[in-house]
Amino acid sequence: MGVVIIDGSTVRDFVTNEEQFKKSVDESFAALDLNKDGVLSRSELRKAFESLRLIEAHFGVDIATTPEQLTQLYDSIFDKFDCDSSGTVDLPEFRSEMKKILLAIADGLGSSPIQMALEDDDQSFLKKAADFEAAKLDPNRPQAS
Repeated sequence: MGVVIIDGSTVRDFVTNEEQFKKSVDESFAALDLNKDGVLSRSELRKAFESLRLIEAHFGVDIATTPEQLTQLYDSIFDKFDCDSSGTVDLPEFRSEMKKILLAIADGLGSSPIQMALEDDDQSFLKKAADFEAAKLDPNRPQAS
């Protein structure tokens, strides 16, 4: 387990580096595309968000949310990602929405640093942003893929 300190500029620099950001998002998309058909279905995207437990927990404490409320929330998230209303999320749509989400996180962080404890094998976008920042400070340090 490691500790990283990031702020909005760390996240913004990662997102604005087109090559690194595209590589990271494309790898995440491929991992989420369970049936390897080149698009994310409603259930594939829902599984990704369920695994993060961002909605069912509040500061690590489970909160009561009915299955209907969860379905409605996940459907609205999917609809946001499905920009062309095709019923699936393709790679450009996924890239676009992830960029918006991460830039919103960067704006929210501003110049206030936060400390995050992460597992060494963590592949989150925030961990990748921290690794990208560290690699700029130490060119011999390998970047997360």
